[in-house]
Amino acid sequence: MTGQSQPPERQGTAGRAPVGLSSASVWPQPARAAFEMSADLGFDGVEVMVWADAVSQDVEALSRLSQQHGVPVLAVHAPCLLITQRVWSPEPEERLRKAVVVAEELGASTVVVHPPFRWQRRYADAFSELVEELEETSGIKVAVENMFPLRPPNSLNRLRNGRVPGGRTNSGLSAFKPSPDPTDVGFRNYTLDLSHAAAAHVDAIELLKRMRDGLAHVHLADGTGAARDEHLLPGQGNQPCAEVCEALAADGYDGSVVLEVNTRKARNPQQRADMLAEALLFARLHLEPLGA
Repeated sequence: MTGQSQPPERQGTAGRAPVGLSSASVWPQPARAAFEMSADLGFDGVEVMVWADAVSQDVEALSRLSQQHGVPVLAVHAPCLLITQRVWSPEPEERLRKAVVVAEELGASTVVVHPPFRWQRRYADAFSELVEELEETSGIKVAVENMFPLRPPNSLNRLRNGRVPGGRTNSGLSAFKPSPDPTDVGFRNYTLDLSHAAAAHVDAIELLKRMRDGLAHVHLADGTGAARDEHLLPGQGNQPCAEVCEALAADGYDGSVVLEVNTRKARNPQQRADMLAEALLFARLHLEPLGA
């Protein structure tokens, strides 16, 4: 980072995975508020969701916030959402390349990215090779995230609770190519998102087992299995949030666990902070190694 100070170091406790706060968790407050709340509540760092907020797109502004609050950036979430298809570039490959550069400049170890949309044909066809190239040339982990069908399951799927053998979901209705489940393709690094697992009717424990050797990043949130991305606070849905955290602790997982939760119903910033403090306590409790 030319002319900039070195980013703050990761603040995790020895023996426990660092717990970060996604800037998406403070929406509709801006990215700046994520750094403020992370420092105030004692999170170990921030994951920057790159989207319409101009600060989330500006590496120099993010670096200043990180330095000002003493909060490291643990990960950068590439702009993959339908509403961010023109952030930085209309080309998805360029957006992912830019996210890796930003992660390098901010001292983040990980870039979170979604599988390609089906209509992004050239990008989808070359996606695996692109991810491998970026990891080899940058040293950044490009962690591909599990997603979910963008339309509700058909009646047969509902009868089966959306599952097929091995805990996988039927991806026939998916807008993602070739699948919303990145383990169907195989990547070096993965992001496990428990809210997405709920929406896809995927067994999160089975998905964790498939990702385990390459698990680099976790989005901790809950869901009920509704056909939408809920991102509830851990413990407010039916996902095995505690069990996943405890399994990570038992395995000595050293990636980040990031709270990516929906706090839009908070009536004010203090209520949002209270919700996030509760989620942080949940994560720390269940990530504590046995005998610590």
